[in-house]
Amino acid sequence: MKKFLMVLAFAGVSMCSFAQDTDPVEKYSVATNSFWSNWFIQVGGDFNSWVSDEEHGRGFDNGSHFGLLNSKRTSFGGAVALGKWFTPGLGLRTKLQAWNAKSVSSANPSKFKFWTLNEQAMFNVSNLLFGYNPNRVWNVIPFAGAGVARNMTDNKYAMLMSVGLQSSWRLGKHVNFYVEGGWNRMEEDLDGVQGNLLKKSDDNRGWEGKDNHLYAEVGLTFNLGKATWSKTPDVDAIKALSQSQIDALNAQLNDANAENDRLKNMLANQRPAETQTVKEFVTAPVSVFFNIGKDKVASKRDLVNVEAVAKYAKENNCNVLVTGYCDSATGSAEFNQALSERRANRVADHLVNMGVDRDKIQTKANGGVEEISPVSFNRRATVEIAK
Repeated sequence: MKKFLMVLAFAGVSMCSFAQDTDPVEKYSVATNSFWSNWFIQVGGDFNSWVSDEEHGRGFDNGSHFGLLNSKRTSFGGAVALGKWFTPGLGLRTKLQAWNAKSVSSANPSKFKFWTLNEQAMFNVSNLLFGYNPNRVWNVIPFAGAGVARNMTDNKYAMLMSVGLQSSWRLGKHVNFYVEGGWNRMEEDLDGVQGNLLKKSDDNRGWEGKDNHLYAEVGLTFNLGKATWSKTPDVDAIKALSQSQIDALNAQLNDANAENDRLKNMLANQRPAETQTVKEFVTAPVSVFFNIGKDKVASKRDLVNVEAVAKYAKENNCNVLVTGYCDSATGSAEFNQALSERRANRVADHLVNMGVDRDKIQTKANGGVEEISPVSFNRRATVEIAK
């Protein structure tokens, strides 16, 4: 028995170490799923070894006469379980095992039919220790519980305690393959033979007074309904994103108002040269705004002015300069440099779609800056005719 427990413990430590070394993942909170989510059904086959309490004191102590894997005490059976994961690390299952057993309660082993029904708590230590990862291939799951067993041949019942270790491999979103080793410790009389009660003074106290059912099992787990867990929304990030969108709209409004004022002043001063007006407009830097941390244009209305620059560049065979920026208040310098480069390239792609030759477009990344107030207005890219 000690060897069996040592094997289980060693397997658990080895598999946990493997999960830590090969599958690191950032820990994050998950949202609670509905009651009908994360259910599962398990179907497997068992290899059983039965150790009766009557072996003690009768020449069969600790299975020395018949080893745990001896055919005189081993048999095969099946198992089915229904369970639910309440969190990525904690679940419950109801498990039924059956069918044949061999009891070494005398010099002549006997056969009987039995079943066990267990309610067990399951602990996914891979998720508990290393964070939830929906793509993790290997999960280690110890379990423990209690239940009832019946010897159908002799019509006897016994309460039991159970413990074990399951190793599960992901085959797909809804199917896992598992290997499980477990121990059901029962009352002495389940095998149909009244146990040999030893005195407290006896030195041999291994499994006396209890019948023991050891098993190894392989099978499949079928995940029902939603089999994954959603990340808890980042409220602060959502608020920051909403604020950045508001800031971007305000910046566009300020630009539009400034342009309206310029046009009004031009009309008031009766500037007749329309061609000169167009040239002044397209040769001035045009801003395209982005949301925080993104390289997708926040509003396609910004591209109207960019299209005017593209038209002028094509008609006059001009080069175009696109400069990307980030705000210096968020992100590291390295991140902002890369993001500003992506923003510049994104606007350059729009210019190509508008008919500008890619060879005529220069891109530049200025990283995080604080040139405009408020700082959110710096999340932009500028487009201008290259000088």
